[in-house]
Amino acid sequence: MSTSQQPDPRDRPARLTVGAVGAGRVGSALAASLRLAGHRPVAVSGVSDASRRRAELMLPDVPLVPPAEVLQRADLVLLTVPDDTLPGLVAGLAETGAVRPGQLLVHTSGRYGAKVLDPALRAGALPLALHPAMTFTGTPVDVQRLAGCSFGVTAPEQLRLAAEALVIEMGGEPEWIAEEMRPLYHAALALGANHLVTLVAQSMELLREAGVEAPDRMLGPLLGAALDNALRSGDAALTGPVARGDAGTVAAHVGELRRHAPQTVAGYLAMARATADRALAHGLLKPELAEDLLGVLADATGPTGATGPTGATGPSGASNATGPAGAGAAGDGDGTDGDGTDGPEHGHHGHDDLDHGQDGAGHGHHGPDHGHGGRGDDGLGDDDGDGGNR
Repeated sequence: MSTSQQPDPRDRPARLTVGAVGAGRVGSALAASLRLAGHRPVAVSGVSDASRRRAELMLPDVPLVPPAEVLQRADLVLLTVPDDTLPGLVAGLAETGAVRPGQLLVHTSGRYGAKVLDPALRAGALPLALHPAMTFTGTPVDVQRLAGCSFGVTAPEQLRLAAEALVIEMGGEPEWIAEEMRPLYHAALALGANHLVTLVAQSMELLREAGVEAPDRMLGPLLGAALDNALRSGDAALTGPVARGDAGTVAAHVGELRRHAPQTVAGYLAMARATADRALAHGLLKPELAEDLLGVLADATGPTGATGPTGATGPSGASNATGPAGAGAAGDGDGTDGDGTDGPEHGHHGHDDLDHGQDGAGHGHHGPDHGHGGRGDDGLGDDDGDGGNR
């Protein structure tokens, strides 16, 4: 039996020197993953104590230096900064001559494609947008989670293979996203991942209010099954009183929420209307039951709890498109509000249309303490901020 050992990746000749501008959760994880693939991290920038601790944990022996010096040392530079910070950072690096011709410049923002790197492109850099559809913790488990993680990839056509190769080296699955589709792609991820956290947190708070000692243990199996069913079956997985048309139960829910947690009422009504629309369209909710249900939702949105003008309700009870001004722009990742305008009320029981002008929830909007006034990664805020997920 052979006793030969597999070579350590660190013993292989490094194909690229790697730097990260922003020692946030995303930058540290990607640089560590590239190290496992045989590349050599040589520099990282970060100013906060949290960033320094994270760099020491994830990238031991890699020096922390100013951003311009990161670019001087590295062939492949990860720009893992908040979305709102990215354009100014790229422009500043290009203007000061920090960008070198032939240097691979990779950002991890979900909102932006490759065009945000145009100033660096004009300086001779090779621009890539590689966005991991994942939430990060700032610990070594992040590297493991990259295995099988989808990356939204946008790059000039001639660099497409190089971009996809880097993703594969990190254990990810490349998914090509057209430049003009990046904001929509990003909004979709924010809608699913960021808002899920809010819903789960609210649900746990309500269960505690109801006397449940371990709401996480109660919700875990239920939410796990619901997520699995939704991923497998889409709208066919809808269950519960709204999908069944149990108007009395929904009215009772709204009454209890108004008494115990009034801050949750608007979200409950919005999601109930969206669920009713989807259940109607999929044939799960019978039109005759939908009429009473939508009436309850319309009555629940009165002068004291209105979320906006009433929306249009089509002949079957499902809401139509909003009025002439159209739906508010879906969040484009910078956390700005849309300007949704709802249409007039139609049908027997028209209901308030969901305010389509919702927060963009840019990749990284939960962290209260970000560098440069920026925002953290998609799932978890962070001292220096991240341009990465979910």
